Amino acid sequence: MSAALPSSPHVHGPLAVSKVMHQVNLALLPALVAYTWLFGWGVAFNLLIAAGVALASEALVLKLRGRPVAETLADGSALVTALLLAIALPPLAPWWLTTVGVAFAIILAKQLYGGLGYNPFNPAMVGYVVLLISFPLEMTSWLAPSALGEGSLSFAGAASYVFTGALPGAAGLDSLTMATPLDTMKTRIGLEHTVGEIMASPVFGKLAGNGWEVVNGLILVGGIYLLLRRTISWHVPVAMLGSLFLAAGLFHLIDPDHYADPLFHLFSGGAMLGAFFIATDPVSGATSNRGRLWFGAGVGVTTYVIRTWGGYPDGIAFSVLLMNMAAPTIDYYTQPRVFGHKRG
Repeated sequence: MSAALPSSPHVHGPLAVSKVMHQVNLALLPALVAYTWLFGWGVAFNLLIAAGVALASEALVLKLRGRPVAETLADGSALVTALLLAIALPPLAPWWLTTVGVAFAIILAKQLYGGLGYNPFNPAMVGYVVLLISFPLEMTSWLAPSALGEGSLSFAGAASYVFTGALPGAAGLDSLTMATPLDTMKTRIGLEHTVGEIMASPVFGKLAGNGWEVVNGLILVGGIYLLLRRTISWHVPVAMLGSLFLAAGLFHLIDPDHYADPLFHLFSGGAMLGAFFIATDPVSGATSNRGRLWFGAGVGVTTYVIRTWGGYPDGIAFSVLLMNMAAPTIDYYTQPRVFGHKRG
């Protein structure tokens, strides 16, 4: 017995899942190109490994569950997860690190809950946090950007390290890697250096880390593109970046020697990526517009708290996952009034 088809009109949304995911991938492309240009071939290897592992992992689970493989892979969601995780990994991440993170994100954080639309947590951030807690050494070995002139690895050299762990010649990993700008700022403030003294280091540019501000600027451009295409709404990015800006601005006004200025926080680490590409996930975030404002503000404030007083230099992943847990409660208290009913 077939169900009766409701009468017309039938209204379809303007954006299919595959179209949304492809627009997200397109918006990320300029930042990915700049990231690869500034930090070397290791970034390209991260992206290729992550994409391959994501598609293979999703196909495997779909096959085991008896679900259509080609149709699901074509929606592009696995590729988005792969790119978001890959861009958050160190440029010289070994192949197995990328493989473990992406496989965990797709198999356990996404498909274990039923696939796209059912996951309560952002899969890419789950994979990232698992790697950060399990392999802290590998996750903190960041390649210096080419703008610092500290030397770089060739295509063959990067491939050798990513796939075998060996560097060409007598080069040592310590001579190529450095702490991230957020880590440098946090560590040196703990050693009683002032923000002005720290920012005078060649590691930093005009706003944030040398090279990092370019990548984050292009992520901002990609985010604006998504806003103009109405792929995402403005509520989460504005609330997240605004709350991070206000929190950083308040403490910078109180003590500018020990608290970095707001623009440093916006253009360092994963702030821009989190605001436009991660916290805007429609599945694991709040659903109402008012709820998205609270959700975004929570991510921004929590990020600042972790960066300033927590044990990690950047707090985007932890903040997003904490707010993912809070999303159902936020939705409960911010759901719009049902037409024809008074507020209780």
